[in-house]
Amino acid sequence: MKPNHKQSALNRLKTVRGHLEAVISMVEEERYCPEIMKQVSALQSSLERVNRILLQNHLETCVQEAVAAGRTAEIVDELMETMKYTAAVTGPTPSTTEAS
Repeated sequence: MKPNHKQSALNRLKTVRGHLEAVISMVEEERYCPEIMKQVSALQSSLERVNRILLQNHLETCVQEAVAAGRTAEIVDELMETMKYTAAVTGPTPSTTEAS
């Protein structure tokens, strides 16, 4: 992993960790639901930013190396498999939109 991407991802994840703890406290304190929902949305957004950093790192490292080695089809398949788990690409799935 490139050092700048690693540091950026770690910084964001550590921020998310602290933010998550605050949101857990909000739930425990039974704070107003829309306030909690806004914070959950902010957490999701932060995690998406981490995902973009990881994708950029992967493209700049592993993907470039795979293409140079003639493994383009393999790396494209891998990326497509990974993108299945990215809501920004695939949209919400029925299991993520159902109420608990």
